[in-house]
Amino acid sequence: MEKVVSLCKRRGFIFAGSDIYGGLSNTWDYGPYGVELKNNLKRAWWQSVVYERNDIYGMDAAILMHPKVWEASGHVENFFDLKSDCKQCKKRFKDADLSDKKKCPECGGELTEARAFNLMFKTHQGPVEDAQNVVYLRPETAQGIFVNFANLLDARHPKLPFGIAQIGKSFRNEITPGNFTFRTREFEQMELEYFVRPEKSEEAYAYWVNERFNWYLRLGLKKENLKQRPHDKTELAHYALACTDVEYNFPFGWSELEGIANRTDFDLKQHAQASGKDLQYFDDQAKERFYPYIIEPSGGVDRSVLAFIVDAYTEEKVKDEIRVVLKLHKTLAPTKVAVLPLLRNRPEIVELAKSIAADLKKNIITVYDDTGAIGKLYRRQDEVGTLYCVTVDVQSLEDKQVTVRDRDTMQQERIGIDQLKQYLLTKLS
Repeated sequence: MEKVVSLCKRRGFIFAGSDIYGGLSNTWDYGPYGVELKNNLKRAWWQSVVYERNDIYGMDAAILMHPKVWEASGHVENFFDLKSDCKQCKKRFKDADLSDKKKCPECGGELTEARAFNLMFKTHQGPVEDAQNVVYLRPETAQGIFVNFANLLDARHPKLPFGIAQIGKSFRNEITPGNFTFRTREFEQMELEYFVRPEKSEEAYAYWVNERFNWYLRLGLKKENLKQRPHDKTELAHYALACTDVEYNFPFGWSELEGIANRTDFDLKQHAQASGKDLQYFDDQAKERFYPYIIEPSGGVDRSVLAFIVDAYTEEKVKDEIRVVLKLHKTLAPTKVAVLPLLRNRPEIVELAKSIAADLKKNIITVYDDTGAIGKLYRRQDEVGTLYCVTVDVQSLEDKQVTVRDRDTMQQERIGIDQLKQYLLTKLS
């Protein structure tokens, strides 16, 4: 894990938040390669869940919502952790993480009795900070979908089953964040609410558990590092009929990437009762009104990015040296191609390399780099997961060919400049 964290900072994937001011605990900024990897992951999810299907619609709900939303959903009453404070060092601990409920795990001091702390971030809307203007930063994106259920019915007239997908930021005032970007207070979710007839919910639930598990496999996570873990009844949320986690074997142990839950009809009923709006679905064939059941696959963007980096991190021995390479799937790799001049002190080589890079950039995510010797440049691109390196040398000036190097095999092939773009597009398709 230390090697992964070091690589992420060194190569511009992930930086500590507010770093020049000593950082803000457990906040992270995504650098040039990190933001591309993160965007590629979200794009792959959207492609799979929305674009390739006819039954799922996308949306983007506001982060700030009416406070009654969180009362109806049960978050105001139920969304809390039990926490204890140390009377000596004043630090606060999550009760579930304490093996000794009376003794501070850090200084040995006496702990207070556990108290309930709501996990939602509270703020105020408008210039006056009073109880009338309290709003919350959303702890999940799901409620923004539920309160728009009737709007979607009116706008698109979908037939069951259908889903609403959303990617967005959520906020939880966790007391025990940690393990790099795995658990943070500000995070991004990829969330789908799939509405089905109640009698079809078990079938739909089983389908989405397998579909989401296989999505991670298709994007390159090793099968031995993935598993499905059904929740037992004592773990289930108050609204859930069933839930299964897709877990990944991180260096710190098996932990959740995504949860797939059968939320029953709890959410729509709650919001209908609290708002006074009719949120039932009308089946015009059966001539009946009812509340659909909801199957919810909910995955974390940040922890998924971490899993893909960890899984792709590889050390190989090459000519008595260790080569570090991120063997990311071609869909996720932040950069697809790097164009490198063999001799940066030859203007005609540099000029040709830059013109090749400029042409490739129109169709392929490409970088140009002339800041080191060719061996160093190769290693740098290996560490960020670049799929192909294109080297422009002296011979290129004469035969109009370049050397294309494959990231994983390190095999090299001479390709004509006029054929290069199509060659790479074919490889990347």
